[in-house]
Amino acid sequence: MFLDNRTKMNLDGGVQVVDMTSGEPEHQGALRIWNLFQGDKVSMRVLEMDSDGHAELRNEDQEEVLFQFDDDTAFHLPAGNTLAIDGEMTLISVRTPGVRGTGKETLCVTLDDRPLQRTGDRWYSELIQGEVTQFVGIIPPGRAPDHHHLYEEVICILEGEGRMWAGDSSTPIAKGSCIYLPRGQRHCVENSGAGDMRLLGVFYPAGSPAVRYAD
Repeated sequence: MFLDNRTKMNLDGGVQVVDMTSGEPEHQGALRIWNLFQGDKVSMRVLEMDSDGHAELRNEDQEEVLFQFDDDTAFHLPAGNTLAIDGEMTLISVRTPGVRGTGKETLCVTLDDRPLQRTGDRWYSELIQGEVTQFVGIIPPGRAPDHHHLYEEVICILEGEGRMWAGDSSTPIAKGSCIYLPRGQRHCVENSGAGDMRLLGVFYPAGSPAVRYAD
């Protein structure tokens, strides 16, 4: 299920939650763009294109990782590179600081290409691992203890429903909900559904999705 489009929700400690296509998009050629979050080092946006669309993505001084919503395909676009895209798609885009001229190639991977790893009662697969980490995580029903990370992170819910907690504040989340987490902020993603919740996570600087610090 999707939640109805809503304005951005502000939780404790600078945590923000918004639906992925809330509000009016910006139009750039064939692309419709929703600019969701601009953090210290991490920004998040949603790109949509129709079946007859074509676009070229390029950043001169930022790295960009993208995830094709409902398709489980990921792209890594290093600074100074170009990625051509065609056809109907919805992309979750996250940009972080990058250095042009590193010689890195544009990368395309699918979730099936990556091994499933376990941490406690949760599972995850790392899609992109470099200066930035992009992963898909699986959360069983229930609420894990509050914790924090030493990186800045954005999340998009791919399947399931629950609540996003930041300190004592919370808000409902479901498929299409996007979340911004400042570095060091206490939080918890609660799965209130009967089945697993799947989420896309991207954080900077890179590291392991398994590392978290109890509060």
